[in-house]
Amino acid sequence: MPSVVETHALTRHFGDVRAVEGVGLTVEQGEMFGLVGPDGAGKTTLIRLLCGILAPTSGTASILGHDVVRKPDLVKREIGYLSQRFSLYGDLTVDENIEFFAEINGVYDYKGRREELLGFTRLTPFRTRLAERLSGGMKQKLGLACTLIHTPRMILLDEPTTGVDPVSRRDFWKILQSLLAERITIIMSTPYLDEAERCSRVALMNEGSIMKVETPAGLKREMTGEVLELVVDRVRDAFRILKGSPLVLEVQAFGDRLNVIVEGAERGAPAVTQVLRAAGISVVSSRLITPSLENVFISLLTHNQNGRAA
Repeated sequence: MPSVVETHALTRHFGDVRAVEGVGLTVEQGEMFGLVGPDGAGKTTLIRLLCGILAPTSGTASILGHDVVRKPDLVKREIGYLSQRFSLYGDLTVDENIEFFAEINGVYDYKGRREELLGFTRLTPFRTRLAERLSGGMKQKLGLACTLIHTPRMILLDEPTTGVDPVSRRDFWKILQSLLAERITIIMSTPYLDEAERCSRVALMNEGSIMKVETPAGLKREMTGEVLELVVDRVRDAFRILKGSPLVLEVQAFGDRLNVIVEGAERGAPAVTQVLRAAGISVVSSRLITPSLENVFISLLTHNQNGRAA
């Protein structure tokens, strides 16, 4: 499969801030590629570099064989970009917004394509409604329709479902799956690790760098140890005690639950329970669970931070 995206040592600094640092990536045709990381990880900056909105401090990036700095016009013809705050015009209707974005992309025979996209996004009943009167989920679907009006071969989505209600989020994902069936390549950033599970591959980002690129299943296989989920009556105290215990490899807190990583659950579970009960902490429940991407991400982050500290 041909690579539609290639970056080499791609870097972008804003003064002393290293927003993106030495990123090397390849994305294949027809992939849904996820950029995953916390706020400030560099996801938005990386997407803007790929779109040609920002120029790199150093390094290179090419889209569909076109250098994003040297041939920005060729790149823009081939891609669609949906930002976190898509610039819809509130005083224009759904129809008028699509018409406007069609014309600025040089698409003048757009009416058939508009009908197709309205049906695709289920916005046909709302075509005469002003954009400012749409719900958050509808605005994102309209933004996607405007992004697709010129039939791009690749789309870049920057946290497209942030702040969207669960039903609209589900609908949005159905639309993305339909686009994949048409062999459109999708690169999307997301803070939601459950969304990353749907991607063919994910890049885990932190502080401008990529820690790991792998399939979701491959990342889970690389998790060292087994994960115990504990429900206890004093989470903070239990976390502090287990964090310093040689019995465990790692401890992660998730609300009222602890994920405790041990070498083997058969021996580790009783030993961990015994340590907590000896400290007067009640263990309400304990079970072995399959590692999640969140477990993997936190583990990688912890190891990276420990390595820098050392």
